[in-house]
Amino acid sequence: MPDDTAEGADRLSIRTGDLDVARAHTCRAFSEHDVVLTGGRTLDFRLDLAPTQRLTIARMAYGVAASVEGPPMRSCYHVNLPITGTSTVAQRGVRRSFEGGAAGVVFAPDAPLMVRMSAESWQYHVKIPKELLEAHAATLLGMRSGSDPGFDLTFGTREAARRDLAATVGRLYDEFTAPGGLSSVPAACRQAESALMTYLLTTLPSRISGAMTAGSVTPRRTRIREILDRIDAAPDASLTVADLASEAGLSVRALQAGFRDTVGMSPTAYLRASRLDRVHADLLAGASVTDAATRWGFYHLGRLARRYRDRFGVVPSDTARRASSS
Repeated sequence: MPDDTAEGADRLSIRTGDLDVARAHTCRAFSEHDVVLTGGRTLDFRLDLAPTQRLTIARMAYGVAASVEGPPMRSCYHVNLPITGTSTVAQRGVRRSFEGGAAGVVFAPDAPLMVRMSAESWQYHVKIPKELLEAHAATLLGMRSGSDPGFDLTFGTREAARRDLAATVGRLYDEFTAPGGLSSVPAACRQAESALMTYLLTTLPSRISGAMTAGSVTPRRTRIREILDRIDAAPDASLTVADLASEAGLSVRALQAGFRDTVGMSPTAYLRASRLDRVHADLLAGASVTDAATRWGFYHLGRLARRYRDRFGVVPSDTARRASSS
């Protein structure tokens, strides 16, 4: 089959029947490795890459049974989410086999890895820089420095906490490849990356997962009040829950517990409500819906309209029209 490569501002898509071309693209996107085709079918390789500022999100299929082996990646963690087919993976002396949709994989940076996949297999991939993920884990735990979270090699994806992980990654892929989507808005891109790392660190089994989910002592109300004042003074569109926890010197878990006790909602809900209030104020002052939305970190006008209506009983355009007429 002829090679087909589509490249643009929003995505990179490759389709090829040439194994050398396929390997070159996957090595460039992820890490060095060798590929051996083990089935009788013709290679029908597909790779779609979604741009983000710091992560790599992709979907990939070989269209033929294949075996992949690679040296330690060193600089990154790699999450595989097989959707169809069967997979066998191995690293650090652990070997697991599973059906697509039943489990996912986290490859650590420090050891060789192996993947075998059936011809029917296609997968989502998430590549996260080692220093970035470990620093994020330290922030979530209220620590100063990062270290290997010690993920289990595989994790079930049918458990309640992880049931929608593949769908979440799929939605992010769609957002990052949409024209004018998250990849074009740095603040939104950073928020999405942070949220995905938090999701992985708090739901996947690891050496630190107990500390991530253990009940924590509710922080003093004065510290939570300081964060509330910080949000009320300037609900920055680029702020994340991890940023707020770091400013407070708390773990994300402790911050969430403190917010529930103090204001009866999560930090995310409070931050969103504060930003909605700012959108409302800007609209009353004569700003356009688009300008007010993007200023305060709402990059999907349909989603903003729903949340705005829930808070104020009208959609943003109604407020803008009322301000214009008066």
